[in-house]
Amino acid sequence: MNHWLVKSEPDVFSWDDLVAAGEKGEPWTGVRNHTAKLNMMAMKLGDEVFFYHSQAGKEIVGISTVVREAYPDPTDATGKFQCVDLAAKAPLPRPFTLAEAREDPALAAMSLITSFRLSVQPVTAAEWKHILKVVGG
Repeated sequence: MNHWLVKSEPDVFSWDDLVAAGEKGEPWTGVRNHTAKLNMMAMKLGDEVFFYHSQAGKEIVGISTVVREAYPDPTDATGKFQCVDLAAKAPLPRPFTLAEAREDPALAAMSLITSFRLSVQPVTAAEWKHILKVVGG
């Protein structure tokens, strides 16, 4: 299993919105970055995904799961981009902030730090376990 992180502005689509979508999940549409697209294309059914609130909050707030692998993004008229469906799995015991990540030497190489603007990014197994340990998960 691989681990990932997706970002969303909470006033556009929040963790609570994903929770409200239920088990069927929600298509993760609108991504228009080729690296992020390739990351989504690498996602497999059952992969776990950190849900990060960007702009307001700047924090990981929950864990979601890939419930449908990559398929053409229906919001992309060009046909170049893909989306996956994500479903909420569980909130974190407490949010894990970008400020915490930046101050943590164990996360210095994490994509959240090194490729901050990327909206869909990989998370290593070590980073995943470390964050869950820090938040008490």
